[in-house]
Amino acid sequence: MKQMNCLRCGESMRYLGKEKLQLGQTGWLLGDLPNLWAGSMEVNLYVCSHCGKLEFYLAEEREDDALPQKQCPSCGKTHDFDYPKCPFCKHEYF
Repeated sequence: MKQMNCLRCGESMRYLGKEKLQLGQTGWLLGDLPNLWAGSMEVNLYVCSHCGKLEFYLAEEREDDALPQKQCPSCGKTHDFDYPKCPFCKHEYF
């Protein structure tokens, strides 16, 4: 791992390892069910031993780890499938 310095105090940060963060959101109607399809994002964790700041950095993304894409029916642009609305034209999916 590369050497990281704390953005708060400037001290050296210690690498804690990789973790997967759950993507998605809990819905009113289906509860946690949408989270099953949202996937996860792998991050590298660093901690500052001086001030305790915790930093998350996106881990190297492999092609097979990329989120599935979907095409917006309104504008036709492609984006990550877990967005509740199109980030380009703001079309809401129901």
